[in-house]
Amino acid sequence: MTPQEYCKKKTKESRSSFLIAFIFLNKKKRHALNALYAFCREVDDIVDDSNEFKTGKIKLDWWRNEINRLYKKKPQHPVTKELLIYIDDFKLSKIYFDEIIDGMEMDLHFNRYKNFEQLQLYCYRVASCVGILSAHIFGFRDAKTLKYAHNLGIALQLTNIIRDIGEDAKRGRIYIPTDALKKSNLTEADILNFKENKKIKILIEDQAKRAKYFYQLAVKDLPNIDRKTQKPGLIMANIYYLLLSKIIKEHPENLLNKKILISRFKKFQIALLTFINFPFIK
Repeated sequence: MTPQEYCKKKTKESRSSFLIAFIFLNKKKRHALNALYAFCREVDDIVDDSNEFKTGKIKLDWWRNEINRLYKKKPQHPVTKELLIYIDDFKLSKIYFDEIIDGMEMDLHFNRYKNFEQLQLYCYRVASCVGILSAHIFGFRDAKTLKYAHNLGIALQLTNIIRDIGEDAKRGRIYIPTDALKKSNLTEADILNFKENKKIKILIEDQAKRAKYFYQLAVKDLPNIDRKTQKPGLIMANIYYLLLSKIIKEHPENLLNKKILISRFKKFQIALLTFINFPFIK
């Protein structure tokens, strides 16, 4: 299996909504994004599969060293061998790969976040940095586009946190800040014991408002000159924005015990409407 085939397989196995956005890219950009996303899956899987801090830390440190080897043109892993083809052409900075790994390590250190400021750092590392690297692959002419990518990453990660609140609780994790729980008169036990009540509805609606703010901020920051090249990111923004709206409409108090999804057909529909500049986020 070639490095390119490995990355494509790794990405396809994830069944991520991000794959919808790939269809509007040329072959080179699609392969580059496959490699970037495969890297994210590799380091994310370490955290998901590691029951002990020490084991996870050793594996993440291996990837830190591998990123160093990548930028010395001596990669060993299929993913980094594929990334090597693109880091110069798309100006993919090493600092963002290091930040992504730092974000994954936060998952080894923390399973609670005291406030949004602490959570925002995590969101920046695991999502905004991916968004910034993706923006480089998509192409941009105005540096303000990187600010858009930063804020969109925060919005997408906050949506993931809201959507996956029940699944994360099964693993003993609560990403919603503890001060937000207190504001809604909820305890960690309410989340971890999957108690459905109206307080959960208030909590989810409050967190959704914050996520929507970052979607709106992102779209506002995107320069008109780069809207065409950044269409794949806008597709993801619209899919996740509508997912967030669906969560709020469909009894968010039950979110601990069910996962809201958008059908594949609907995702394709959103992608096509985004392609013709239909505005979803206002």
